[in-house]
Amino acid sequence: MRALWVLVILCWPLTAKAQITASLVADSVTVVGETQLIATGNVQAFYAGATLSASRIIYDRPTDRLIIEGPIFLREENGDILLADRAELDPRFENGLLRGARLVLNQQLQLAANQISRVEDGRYSALTRTVATSCQVCGTRAPLWEIRAETVIHDTEARQLYFEDASLHVRGVPIFWLPRMRLPDPTLDRATGFLTPSIPTTNDLGVGIKIPYFIRLGDRADLTLTPYYSGATNTLEARFRQAYLAGDIEINAAVSRDDLLPDTWRSYIEGNGRFDLGRDFKLTFSTEAVSDPDYLSDYSYSEADRLASGLRVVRVDDDELFVAEGNYYASLRDGEVDSSLPPLVLSFGYERRIVPDVIGGVVTWGVSGDALNRDYELDPDNARDLSRLGLMAAYHNQWIAPIGIVATVDADLRLDYYAVADDPAAESGWRVGPAAAITLRWPFVRPSSGGVTQVIEPVVSLGYSDSIGVLPPNEDALLAELDEGNLYALTRTPGQDAREVGTRVSAGVAWTRTGPGGEVASLSFGRVYQSETQPAYSLASGQSSATSDWLLTAGLETRGGFGIDLRTLFDDHWSFNKTETRIDWENDRIGLAAAYLWLPADPSRDRETPASEWRFDATAQLSPNWAVSADARYDVGADQLARAGLGVGWQNECVTVDLSAERRYSSSTDEDPTTTYNLTINLIGFSTGRSTAGPTGQCRD
Repeated sequence: MRALWVLVILCWPLTAKAQITASLVADSVTVVGETQLIATGNVQAFYAGATLSASRIIYDRPTDRLIIEGPIFLREENGDILLADRAELDPRFENGLLRGARLVLNQQLQLAANQISRVEDGRYSALTRTVATSCQVCGTRAPLWEIRAETVIHDTEARQLYFEDASLHVRGVPIFWLPRMRLPDPTLDRATGFLTPSIPTTNDLGVGIKIPYFIRLGDRADLTLTPYYSGATNTLEARFRQAYLAGDIEINAAVSRDDLLPDTWRSYIEGNGRFDLGRDFKLTFSTEAVSDPDYLSDYSYSEADRLASGLRVVRVDDDELFVAEGNYYASLRDGEVDSSLPPLVLSFGYERRIVPDVIGGVVTWGVSGDALNRDYELDPDNARDLSRLGLMAAYHNQWIAPIGIVATVDADLRLDYYAVADDPAAESGWRVGPAAAITLRWPFVRPSSGGVTQVIEPVVSLGYSDSIGVLPPNEDALLAELDEGNLYALTRTPGQDAREVGTRVSAGVAWTRTGPGGEVASLSFGRVYQSETQPAYSLASGQSSATSDWLLTAGLETRGGFGIDLRTLFDDHWSFNKTETRIDWENDRIGLAAAYLWLPADPSRDRETPASEWRFDATAQLSPNWAVSADARYDVGADQLARAGLGVGWQNECVTVDLSAERRYSSSTDEDPTTTYNLTINLIGFSTGRSTAGPTGQCRD
């Protein structure tokens, strides 16, 4: 029968420091005189959250030491594991020597050594003739990778590993040697040091290498510097992050000297941040600048062809909305000047919602304004400046008639003053914009015994709107669309400047089928009948005539992850306008998606010929270790690929390898095709969580 002992003899040197009791369980415990205690047979000792297992433990009181015979298993309070053949430790397991030992950190990184010396109350562990790896070790076969070092020091307080005379081996073959090296242990999230390098390759810049260096600037800030070297460029990339109690900022930048623009410094900077100002006010800002239009695409930093820098303050609660923002735009497109954007846009808006007891419904009132500024000296012919200040009031209410008809009433009144400068064709002045509509919906529901529910809902909406006063230039409502979200709305113009005028009727019907397993099929169509044509709508919008195109939408979602979405416009002669189709299928291992987009010619959008494009995306987890991905964009009008990409990833318990290739055939700033390759290899085990690792390999005979 096993004996449980409270080792008072072990506690004598400890009680002066803390009232902690060490416990021991063994098959046999013998006290030899007043100087020794011998425990044998399945020995387990417990102290301050640490657990030690051994075949035999001898406590020698004169030296205050434990002589332990293995196999030894020591699990410390922080989860670190020590295994050894023989050890001499103090009664707190903090100082001493372990022979034939192995240290396992965070159940991930294992370090095998001839001996481990523990000093400074367990803060430092010195490992001699060490092999470190996070790979599965099978018998005498060398692991996939390992680091061999003459000495390794583990600092448990700083959570750092210091290697001396270290070499990296792959399947036992030495790859490179370093006299000294410092790496974080797996429990450390942020530490100054090198990050995983990558090897990018492009046809413009050749084969290169990026070696990021992470600098910890405290608990709330860090800086990452990434030198990028190739035969055609010397580049330094930088990322700065700072966290505050009320927000954070991030700045990314790069500076280059390359063969693409010899003797020229090329650079870019991008910054963004967000802050909580208190009382529900949120502040966000962003900034972008670049030395030349091609820099971002040459280095694959961004596909943006316009840059935006701005500041935004917003407050949202149950009944109020406040927004104030300012934005500056710069174009990178060939042939587009900044003055046409316009470059500087300021705006603000305040809305409040009221629920009156007398009339019911919801009343919303607000004030808003915006200002657009262009540089007259850069482009006198397109230098129009515009400012607007407006008031609005709106009413919304809904009723359900006894026969099931849902009636919705919307009314809106806007008063705006426009100030226009540097445009002789436009005038300043007041404009009044009234609008009202009533919408009737009559849903018919048909449930069935099999759990299928079908809903058919005819809808008709009668509306009126007008614009009384000056006719301002249309600056903010250029991309008017007709879709299921605004078919029955008061207006289909997305901004304030352009307004629909006259009477209109919107009519349509929607059908939805919901299956017992959650599968959903839907179909809807409708159109808008206007009393007069609307000059704000382009030919490609489907609304340029008094009678709009037919809007048709369809969708399908199944339990197996298959989905289809279709949206198209067509006229009475079945001539199709804008069309978009998306098909996707996804399960635990495979994801497939395809999309088709067709846009007709639209001179108002500088699109002289129709544009159409196919897009494909695919991901597949071929096995627990292997994953592949692919994407492509095909320009049907140009009859060529616009972009193609392929990625292959492999991972196991100790390494991840990612290889990607991308071919970009053209962009708005560069017509030459660009091919980019990138290779990244990451050794798991140094400040990387086990959650990022792949499956553990199995040892085979």
